[in-house]
Amino acid sequence: MEPLGVNPQIVDVWSLSTWAASEPGTPPLLPPQPSPNHSMPPFRVSQDLNNKICFWAGDITRLNAEGIVHTTNETFNEQNGYSTRLLFKAGPELKNELYNNIKNCKTGEVCLTDGYKLAARYILHTVGPRYNIKYHTAAESALHYCYRRTLQYAVEKKMHSLALCVINSVRRGYPPDQGAHIALRTVRRFLEHWGQSFERIIFVADSIDASIYEILMPLYFPRSSQEEECSCYLLPADLGDEFGEPVLPDRQIRIIDNPQHKYEDVEDSADLASQFQSSVSIGDHAFSHMEEDIDKQRLLGGQPSYATADPETASMTSDLQHKQRYERLLRRAKNEDLSEVSGIGCLYQCGVDKFGRPVIIFIGKWFKFNEINLDKALLYLIYLLDPLVRGDYVVIYFHTITGTENHPSLSWIRQVYEVLEYKYKKNLKAFYIVHPTLWTKIMTWWFTTFMAPQIKHKVHSVPGVEYLYDIIDPDQLEIPAYITEHDMTINGIRYYKPGSASS
Repeated sequence: MEPLGVNPQIVDVWSLSTWAASEPGTPPLLPPQPSPNHSMPPFRVSQDLNNKICFWAGDITRLNAEGIVHTTNETFNEQNGYSTRLLFKAGPELKNELYNNIKNCKTGEVCLTDGYKLAARYILHTVGPRYNIKYHTAAESALHYCYRRTLQYAVEKKMHSLALCVINSVRRGYPPDQGAHIALRTVRRFLEHWGQSFERIIFVADSIDASIYEILMPLYFPRSSQEEECSCYLLPADLGDEFGEPVLPDRQIRIIDNPQHKYEDVEDSADLASQFQSSVSIGDHAFSHMEEDIDKQRLLGGQPSYATADPETASMTSDLQHKQRYERLLRRAKNEDLSEVSGIGCLYQCGVDKFGRPVIIFIGKWFKFNEINLDKALLYLIYLLDPLVRGDYVVIYFHTITGTENHPSLSWIRQVYEVLEYKYKKNLKAFYIVHPTLWTKIMTWWFTTFMAPQIKHKVHSVPGVEYLYDIIDPDQLEIPAYITEHDMTINGIRYYKPGSASS
């Protein structure tokens, strides 16, 4: 029974377990013969910082932190479950202040209001960036400043406890795990400089983002030497500057002493590429050669041909060879007998989503990796998907009750990805993983980080079948009975409220 006058819905931030009190998990499996991105751990074990950090998967509006963060749009009228809930609980006074007094907030900026009827004293409103792969550095910088300015505001207002929501949003196209990297490293760097200003910082994530934070937090806030060692391999090579802000060496301005220098004296100036530990120099950059889009080459599994005498010709040749290889496989897929694979039933189209896009189902439990003919499996995938991927499409992978015999090797996944044409990656609108395990989370993170970064923002993990109902009607979803039975066993019946999950 709660004490008189205490709202049972309120969660006391001082009752949450700190990161230091949590037990280090099993270190993630590394690929064979990995090469580290860092010779030394970028972030060392700090018991002091780990005692200030908490991770909580829940409703941020219930926390009695001195400040909570609200991610919204420029005019504070974004329609999502979090904003609607926060505005309702805070009362009409908050809406009046936002709509009539503050009115707007720019991307990357922060606006401060009272918490009104919430348990929190302050609300820090911020606008996360829209993500475009062509301008990803600008989006990363804007997201960094969302977190950094939020922390600075909290320090100025002498807030000793702050609850941070996930500011990046898949609604704005931001890849969830890239956003988590920015959030964690910005907070870590800020605490290294001004950690004495805070006693509690709570990372708050919903069920979809929670799995990402569970994997990445040990890398930025290691609790053991094993987690430190893993960070050398799993953290990206570029961790920004001393404050975690993204740095793009190509855009650094070269300062010279003599403004009267001649063109031929440029060779005597500082070598930017070496100073910033970058292999890209102005003369080698793709733009100077008018080379085909580098991101597209990497998406297709190729590498930029900086060193070739004629990079444009080499790129065209590579694309042509890739296209010819795919067309040969497509001809084989149409002519060979694939009944031994199609009869397994692990890959099929089940219907369309609410936007009329075909939905492809993959049943992990029925894919016996060590028993199936992998060549024919690839041919059947091409045979089934080629006519469907000419327009937008969605893939749902069910990892329900799978065992090690169902886990394909990372090398085979990469081989399949590199064989498929560009339209497969371009027209894929979403890839949902249902009933994920730690294995799928680690494999997905590793693959989309180092092998397929262009589709990272399209991959989402969901804990149950009903979380798919935002994007596909139940009568369009055809799945084996064992999946629904397992789903009800672990989640219960009617566990999902429409609109509570991001799609």
